[in-house]
Amino acid sequence: MPSRPRHKRKSPDAVNLTWSEDTELIGLTLELQPLQDSSLYPQYTVGLHAWLLDQVRQTDPDLSAYMHDSESEKPFTISGLQGLSSSSSRSHSLNATQTYRWTITALSQPIVQWLAQWLEHPPTQVDLRDASLNIKAWEISHPAANYINLFKSASESVSESASGVSTAPPPLTLSFLSPTSFRRKGHHFPLPVPRNVFHSYLRRWNDFSKDEFDQEYFLDWIEEYVIITRHHLQSTKVVAGKKGSVTGFTGSVEFSLLHPALEETEFTQLFVALGQLAPYCGTGHKTTFGLGQTRLGWSTTAIETATSAIQDLLAQRIDELTELFKHQRKRTGGDRATHTAETWATILARRELGESLQDIAEDLEIPYETAKTYSKLARRALKSEN
Repeated sequence: MPSRPRHKRKSPDAVNLTWSEDTELIGLTLELQPLQDSSLYPQYTVGLHAWLLDQVRQTDPDLSAYMHDSESEKPFTISGLQGLSSSSSRSHSLNATQTYRWTITALSQPIVQWLAQWLEHPPTQVDLRDASLNIKAWEISHPAANYINLFKSASESVSESASGVSTAPPPLTLSFLSPTSFRRKGHHFPLPVPRNVFHSYLRRWNDFSKDEFDQEYFLDWIEEYVIITRHHLQSTKVVAGKKGSVTGFTGSVEFSLLHPALEETEFTQLFVALGQLAPYCGTGHKTTFGLGQTRLGWSTTAIETATSAIQDLLAQRIDELTELFKHQRKRTGGDRATHTAETWATILARRELGESLQDIAEDLEIPYETAKTYSKLARRALKSEN
């Protein structure tokens, strides 16, 4: 479908990026440069997440609340800062002479429309705790698309023979640039099992497109006919989101269809379309905090360098403290026990690295006095264990 340019009068400082009005999917990448040499704390993606939602809130409070609080699928993703180097210190170093890239993707038309309005009067810098970065350039990194056209494009790659059986599409190769994980039985599951991978994509598809597919039938088909034909993976433990740690994988995977799968033409087309959706929606959970960044194609250098020594150290400490606090309470099951243990562990581990209690409370979105109480309880619990 040819693009229909948007005809709107732009302000002098507007960003000259346009897309058609029926766009439902797009990715924008910002090129950022620090105002001065500075540092970022390990969970800085929480700050990026908060900064973006505040930008939305300033013009559309209802949309910001939906993006923050909605129990449905999140209609956007963000990456971490691309270009950060590994560090053994207590924070990430930002070099004022270097530029960094940050990607935002939109998965629904309301978010895409807000992005268009945002670019008419765009911000000039991204402000994070202890660091401000000038926005040097903007670009469309994920082409404007919509769900109908993704499916139509997929149908063109899956033709039918005279007998009515589809020809096999080429293997789908995906690279996972940031740690990727799924929730399974209350724990993290750091493996790209086809059913989990495509369940992740189908949830977003069914939530945001106008064409919903039966989840169980399709996932049973995936489990039966989709195989991994090659992979290059590495697992890692990272801090992600507001609290807790995540064990995830990075690397590349090639998915192929067994020949009997081609008898289900519609599912074959959906398999291809969901692969095209992956770079927009990311894979797994916590994609709004930089996890699960996904790209088409094979990459032997897909492991993100921003997973630094301090990230690994903090994640390991949070995991260790979480298990200790759960064990002390003699309640290893249940969401409430896990939530409390993760919160205590996150506060104590970040305090051990020298972060202020006020900053931690703001990231966790809890009152300062509550964070102070949790910190005391966690220290007392740790002392009793020792």
